[in-house]
Amino acid sequence: MRRPRKRGRIVTALVASVVVLGLFGWGALQLFHVFNGDDGDTKANAAPQSRPCVPAVSASPALKPMALPQPAGVTMNIYNATVRGGLAKSTADELAKRGFRVGKFGNASAPYDKKVTQSALIVAGPAAEAAAREAGTQVAGSAVKIDPTRKDKTIDLMIGSAFRSLATPADAAKARIVAANPPPAKPVCAASTPAAR
Repeated sequence: MRRPRKRGRIVTALVASVVVLGLFGWGALQLFHVFNGDDGDTKANAAPQSRPCVPAVSASPALKPMALPQPAGVTMNIYNATVRGGLAKSTADELAKRGFRVGKFGNASAPYDKKVTQSALIVAGPAAEAAAREAGTQVAGSAVKIDPTRKDKTIDLMIGSAFRSLATPADAAKARIVAANPPPAKPVCAASTPAAR
């Protein structure tokens, strides 16, 4: 009569052990999901659906492709906007060797002196935009600023604090292709709102 009781206790202990182990396993799985950021809601955790991009109002206009002049057709003034001496003269000499016409060189005027942080800032009027792009191929990291009040076709190259050297002729030739045929501007989209749960 005692043996059935022992057998019943063993079976009960085994069933209880399986239930306890199952509960521990289930709890561990839930903790794993919580710490991985998965709350089990497959709709909320699904990849965001692609939505059409609505360009922001402040997106800058795309640059249009244009034929660039040869260096001999570009007249530029070279100004040093850094604290380093001699940059305007040495840069002017090198650009003259590359075929550019150099008008003036010297220190930058007060609006630009020690205020150009990029490698160079090229300032030109609307009539000299193509010439400004051509000049920009010679200095990697340069920026072009079109001044609508300027009527002449000369450009001003302001050497900035990030300037190290002119681009190599090979790099300038590659930059010329991009400057003549700039890639289309990427639309600036408003931040998408997360999907509602």
